[in-house]
Amino acid sequence: MPENEENITKPPTFREDLTVLMKVRLNFFVLVTTFFGYLLARKGMPMEWGILIHTLLGTAAAAFGSAAFNQLMEIDLDLLMKRTADRPLPSRRMNPITAFAVGWILSAIGIIHLAVMVGQWAAYLTAATIAIYVFIYTPMKRMSSVNTLIGAIPGAIPPVIGWVGGGGGIIDPEAWFLFGILFFWQLPHFVAINWLCRQEYEDAGYKMWSNGDLSGRRSGILCVMFSLVLAAFSLLPGIWGFTNLLWLIGGPIFGLAIAALSLRFTKHGERTSCRQLFFSTLIYLPVALTVLLIAWKR
Repeated sequence: MPENEENITKPPTFREDLTVLMKVRLNFFVLVTTFFGYLLARKGMPMEWGILIHTLLGTAAAAFGSAAFNQLMEIDLDLLMKRTADRPLPSRRMNPITAFAVGWILSAIGIIHLAVMVGQWAAYLTAATIAIYVFIYTPMKRMSSVNTLIGAIPGAIPPVIGWVGGGGGIIDPEAWFLFGILFFWQLPHFVAINWLCRQEYEDAGYKMWSNGDLSGRRSGILCVMFSLVLAAFSLLPGIWGFTNLLWLIGGPIFGLAIAALSLRFTKHGERTSCRQLFFSTLIYLPVALTVLLIAWKR
């Protein structure tokens, strides 16, 4: 075989492209938070494994479908960024009609499956998640940096879907605490991503808080503010009485740890300190949810 043929990279298979289109790895976090919402709702009661499986299946289908719609709407912008230019749609390996069919079929299956097998509130919340993510957040990324706040809403709904799937009520304070903890966690998480990728976002025309923030000071201050709010918000379940002392102490400490790294990033404005902040937000979620599960009183 000629030497130049040995270095030829095989193009992704259709299955691999489908995985990218549906953002399977990213949506794994959606399923994790949905799962934890279900577990918290069922704590102290027998597990209904069938309902749990149906909740996860419906949520997964809807999340995969909305991801396809998101990429379908951003083909032109994805083409301008190095890290997204090789996605199946901007690279022209996948027909937009195919992506539309995937998005439509999976979204519909997810909502209908939840309505029939889990309950109406799980279906309503899932439909709202898709609507906000696709029709409000996605186009707003081109218009206003407020898109980060809007985008945190659909990202915070999955644990509430799990909660109602597990038998909890839509107006339960526990449900809205779960929404809040995911909402406030996402803000320093995504601001850190925005700053690390700010040049690509600027070149593509996205409106982000970190645009033009060469020093990192503005982004760092935002992360400090959001993580302090996260720490303060974490006190509520202990005050309301649905967690024990473990979370009342641990929850705020986890938020303050992110605030400390945010403050360090604000001071230094380096990619290294921003990456440390970003990874701390990744560690926060599984650790905080595990401690919350242990401390939960239902």
